[in-house]
Amino acid sequence: MNDKDSRPAIGQVVQILQGREAGQYAIVIRIVDDRFVLLADGEKRKYDQPKQKSFNHINPTPYISPEVQNSLLETGRVTNGKLRFAISKFVNEVVTNLKKGDQLDGERRCN
Repeated sequence: MNDKDSRPAIGQVVQILQGREAGQYAIVIRIVDDRFVLLADGEKRKYDQPKQKSFNHINPTPYISPEVQNSLLETGRVTNGKLRFAISKFVNEVVTNLKKGDQLDGERRCN
């Protein structure tokens, strides 16, 4: 397995590659089996109605939200507000830095 095929972790931010929500970010809230994960973003996809996605249809980022991960591991739940906060924090810190010429997964982004 290469890095792209490796299993994402709970609390990890992923970019959706296929489907209606392609290009958007979501957070892994549960690993279903060796092929699927459940994703939620706290806005369109709430914690109570997550989206099931195949590993092949998501691009894991190196960012794992400690707040979401701790909440899920301790209580088994996470608030939608915490999901929204984690995604906005990721976008503000990581994606904004990409516009300044940084790299994500060895790929240079030009905006």
